[in-house]
Amino acid sequence: MKTVIMESLGVSDEVLAEKEKPFKEKGMEFVHYTRNDDIETLKKEAAEADVMILANMPITKEVLAAAPHLQFVNIGFTGVDHVDIGYCRDNHIAVSNASGYATEPVAELAVGDVISLYRCLFEADKRARAGKTKAGLSAREIKGKTVGIIGLGKIGMRTAELFHAFGAEILANKKHPCPEPEWITLTSVEEIMKKCDIVVLNCPLNDETRHMINAERIAMMKKDAVLVNMARGAVVDNKALAEALQAGRIAGAAIDVFDKEPPLDETEPLLKCENALLTPHIGFYSQEAMLMRADIIFDNLAAWLDHKQKNIILQ
Repeated sequence: MKTVIMESLGVSDEVLAEKEKPFKEKGMEFVHYTRNDDIETLKKEAAEADVMILANMPITKEVLAAAPHLQFVNIGFTGVDHVDIGYCRDNHIAVSNASGYATEPVAELAVGDVISLYRCLFEADKRARAGKTKAGLSAREIKGKTVGIIGLGKIGMRTAELFHAFGAEILANKKHPCPEPEWITLTSVEEIMKKCDIVVLNCPLNDETRHMINAERIAMMKKDAVLVNMARGAVVDNKALAEALQAGRIAGAAIDVFDKEPPLDETEPLLKCENALLTPHIGFYSQEAMLMRADIIFDNLAAWLDHKQKNIILQ
C-alpha cells in the first residue's frame, strides 16, 4: 500500500520519520512531495496513491480521478472545502480531517488581532522607530465590549472563552443550538452584526455561508466595530468589506483567509485598506499545532487501516 504525502506537514523530517516508522514496518510505502498547483504534476504525483495525505492545498476532481487505487484521503486541516468531497463520495473514497489541532492558535490570533487593531500596534511600532510619540493615536479595551462569534464549534467556543476572560459580553450564532455556558447568549447573525463591537467569524464555508457577510450585513455594523475573519475567505464579500473600510463605515478588520490562498493577487481589494490587518493564513500555524496535527493525521491513518475510522467526513 502506498501513501502519498502531497505537501509539507509542517514538522521536521525526524518527527515525520518517527510517525511513519510503525507503518513502514508493516509494509506501507511513503512518498513525499512539495506543494505545487500544476494539475498535470499533481495527477502524476497522485497516480499510484492508495492513501493521500495533504493539508490545505486544493485537490480537484481531476487530480482525484488520476488515482484509480485511492481509498482514503487524510486531510490535515479542519475545513475540507479545498478537496472535491463530491467526487470522493461518488467513488467511495473515505475522508477524514484533523479537527481540533488548530483550536488554540486560531483563537489566540483572533484575540491578538483585536488587540493589534485596538491599540494601533503597527502604527505605534512605526512611530517608535521613527522617533515619534503616541500623539493622535487612539486606544480601546476589550473589557466591556460585546463580541459576536459566528460559528460556535471548537474554535469558536475557545475564542469565546478567551474574549470572556477579558471581560467581554459574548453573543454567538451556531447552526444547531444546544445548551451553552450561561455567559453566552445565542442569537441571529443579524443581531450580532447590529449589536457587537467585535465580530469574529469561525464558521465553515458552504452554500449557506458563502458571502454570508455581504454589503447588506456589513452595513448593519456599528461605525466603530471591527470584523475578524478566521473562517474561510469566501464567507466574506471582500469587495464590499473594502468599500466599507475605505468609506469609514466600520472601524477596522483583521483578515487571515482569502478567496484564494496567499500569495495575494495585486487586485485583492483589501490591500488598499489601511485599517485592515492582513495575514497570509497563519491562524492554524504554530509549532505546537503542527505537532498535534501530525499526531492526528497518523492516528487517523492507523484507525482507518484498523477499520475504525476517526474524524470522519466520509466513510
